[in-house]
Amino acid sequence: MMISTYPNVSGKYLIDGKWIEAEKTSKIMNPADVTEVVGEVALCTLEDVDHAITAAEVAYKLWSKSDINERASKMKAAALEIRAIVEENVPVLVRENGKVLVEAKKDLLRCVDIMNEAAAELLNWWQPEILPGSQKVQIRRRPRGVTAIISPWNSPMILTFKRVIPAILAGNSVVVKPATNCPLTIMTFLKVVASYFPKGVVNVITGSGSVIGDALCTDPRIRTIAFVGSTETGKEIMKAAASNVKNIYMELGGNDAAIVLEDANLDDELITKLRYGILRAAGQVCSAVKRVYVHESKYDELVEKLRKKFQYIRVGNGIQPDVEMGPLNNKAQYDYVTGLIDRSEQSGATVITGGIQIDPEGWADGYFIAPTIITGAAQNSEIVQTEQFGPVIPILQFSTHEEAIQLANDSNFGLRASVWSENEELAIEFADQLEAGAVFINNHTVFQDLHLDFPGLKESGISRETRHCSLEFFADTFGFAN
Repeated sequence: MMISTYPNVSGKYLIDGKWIEAEKTSKIMNPADVTEVVGEVALCTLEDVDHAITAAEVAYKLWSKSDINERASKMKAAALEIRAIVEENVPVLVRENGKVLVEAKKDLLRCVDIMNEAAAELLNWWQPEILPGSQKVQIRRRPRGVTAIISPWNSPMILTFKRVIPAILAGNSVVVKPATNCPLTIMTFLKVVASYFPKGVVNVITGSGSVIGDALCTDPRIRTIAFVGSTETGKEIMKAAASNVKNIYMELGGNDAAIVLEDANLDDELITKLRYGILRAAGQVCSAVKRVYVHESKYDELVEKLRKKFQYIRVGNGIQPDVEMGPLNNKAQYDYVTGLIDRSEQSGATVITGGIQIDPEGWADGYFIAPTIITGAAQNSEIVQTEQFGPVIPILQFSTHEEAIQLANDSNFGLRASVWSENEELAIEFADQLEAGAVFINNHTVFQDLHLDFPGLKESGISRETRHCSLEFFADTFGFAN
């Protein structure tokens, strides 16, 4: 078994400003080469969770009273230091997560952007708002308390920072639980962030989700829970948090539909964007395209052009610069996705695989799945109705616009959707009828402006629109009148 040099946070956890060596740890393996140990993750106990919450509670009493200019200044200083260590940490994220180099670097740089932009946004957003009228009424903001942040393995950096940073800036203290599969890079970055703030403002604990997650969700000292992950886990968190009526902010599963209309121009630009919307991070993105509905007049053309595009995707260990798609992050997800593909084929659907294997001899040591198209699947089939979370896409056809909308909305999820058409007015008509938190035209991507966040509908999350870098998720507003 190959063992690389471990990051200095390996096997440790952070409570009250101290990085503590864990008595029990678990190995973190490279999903592109499971013979390589990337580091270790601490297996914290219930006692550790209690200590972390206690430290956060003590820190909150002072940090909540801090000046907002001080908060913003500290965050910008931390961002400068983090920017300087981005390059050296890209390979660590690739090796523990499975992303390719370009995606990993983009994620890390976006974390720096979040820090700077949220710090700048705080200064205006925090100011009291004076309402017009005969009675003088102010809308004021205040921090909420100790905040628990539970983040996932698929995009651990960006999805953690989009919650930790606004929570701290709003005056809260945090207890962060990164995913056990790949906590090293996020902990390295949080080590820098924590060093700029009073001890106890940032605490990091790792280990079993069933142990730590349950404790965080039921402890009355936790006032807010920010969770990104599966809908099933989200439902369990909601039940646990109901015992003391916590504030909950959740981004859950997705089964995003892309609707390709009869007037869509299926040129190389469109096919490339659609391919990226499907295969970004090997499809392990909650807001990736997971179903394609195409007008019957364009069906054969789309399938063939997407097949050709998939054929030339270079798949392999993301640490190699020419690789475009890496492995799945863990064995459980690999087994789930390969099972979906096998069951689809057994049910009579056609499975079309593509991709160029980089270092095919090493595929047996990683969780690699070739880009896969499924045709001939029924709307009610497992491959269409579930969140695949892998590099596989079912393509179905429709006859009328009404049918397309009905098929797209036939899901328990409602995170993102896209309409592919030359007619923007028609796309807006579709968007008004699609049950999704956001709809894109001729793309299936993310909001580049970090001030914007549109959580999903239905079972894709607790929905609320935000234009303030998510700051309002971590603060209470109240009215003051005289």
